[in-house]
Parts: sequence; C-alpha cells; structure tokens
Amino acid sequence: MNSSPEIEAYFRDSQSWDSDRAQLSRQSERRAWRVAICAGIGMLLCASGLVLLEPLKQVVPFLVRVDNSTGIVDVVPSLSGTAQFSEVLTRYLLTHYVTVCERFNYATAESDYQECGAFHTARRNQLWYAQWMQTNPESPLNLYKDGTTLQINVAAVSFFKRANGMGDIAQVRYVKRLQRGSSAHEEMSHWIATIQYAYSEPSSNANIRALNPLGFKIEDFRSEPEIMGEPSSSAAASATSVDSP
Repeated sequence: MNSSPEIEAYFRDSQSWDSDRAQLSRQSERRAWRVAICAGIGMLLCASGLVLLEPLKQVVPFLVRVDNSTGIVDVVPSLSGTAQFSEVLTRYLLTHYVTVCERFNYATAESDYQECGAFHTARRNQLWYAQWMQTNPESPLNLYKDGTTLQINVAAVSFFKRANGMGDIAQVRYVKRLQRGSSAHEEMSHWIATIQYAYSEPSSNANIRALNPLGFKIEDFRSEPEIMGEPSSSAAASATSVDSP
C-alpha cells in the first residue's frame, strides 16, 4: 500500500511533536530535581545557622532595687561567672576601703587610720594626716569624742572608663549610720564617693604589705551626699571626705 506524501509528512510531524514533548518532560523533571536539591541545601544551611546561633540567644535577668527611704533606684550587680577577676577583686577592695575609712569607732580608730594609710598614695596620706590631726576642728577625733559611732554600709559599686579608655574610676554608693553617744536615735544619710584608683608594686614595708599585699592605691577620693538639697546638720558633721573643700 503506497502512502501519499501528505500522510508521510503528517507522521513525521507527529513523531517530532511526540519527541519534543518527551524532551520537555525530561527537562522539566531535571529542573524540578535541581530546585528540590537547592531547597534542601538551603534548609540545611538555615538549620545549621540556627544551631550555631543558639548559644548567643539567652535571656539575662537583672534585679532592680528601690531604696525604701529615698526611692533611689539602681540595678543590683551580679556575678555571671564570666566577670574579669580584676574587677571582682577591685570591687571588694573598694568596698573594704570605704567601709573601713569612712567609719568611726574610738576603740578601732587607730587601727583603721593605719589600715587606710596603707592604701593611700603619698599625697593622699598627707591629706589623711591633716584631716585626723587633733588641731583640726573637723577631725573625727574632735567630732566624735563624745562616744559617737559611725557605721558604713556599701550599697553598690560602679565602674567607669575615661575617654582614653582607662578604667580607673569607680563610684561607691553607701549609707552612713551615725549614733551619738548621748542619744539612742540613729541618724542615717546616703552618700556617693567618686574614687580614682590604681595598682602598683606592693610596699617594701612589711607592716604596710600585710595590710595591702596587692599594691592597691587610692589616688583620689571625693564624697558627697546623694540626697538632693541641703544635708542635715548631723549629716554635714559626719562627712569624712578628705578632698572635700
């Protein structure tokens, strides 16, 4: 049976059309596999990124403290376990210095005077000596000779850096509790001290080194009442800042 040229052309076109459609189907399938593989790789990368970022995502709680008598609000410092040892040690030394050097009890006044001197630079010791001389009317020995005692409670220690990046400045908030020898009533006042400090070589004097083995030095100390307004006469009398004018 002989076929006409038109029928043969029709069959050739049909075969070509079927071949093209099969080729398009194979191309579409390969394209779909490529997209699926890329999507899978993208999901794996995202999952890996989340796993790597998980240690950086954490909630850091903090405690806000409000003073009952003054309403002063501050954040209580906490030790997270990653603080630098030097900062923890400096916080302790500043707390110890303010507690010892700002308090007064006649029974321990001499030992406190000597211990504070072990933390002073030469310039600070000159001012410290001048403040405690009995010829000075503002000397604690004259102000509290009636048996008055002065106790110190440190509330917070904060560190600051200078513009050049040096971290040798701290502020210490503390409470003075004054109890006069002739009265059972306790007078309380809030103070804030700005302190410049440094670490140096420990003293060659064995007695000084026993009190200050790390060479921690107080270079400048300024204390002022934290409550706004004029301080009461009792609070003014209990001021023991060496550098106050």
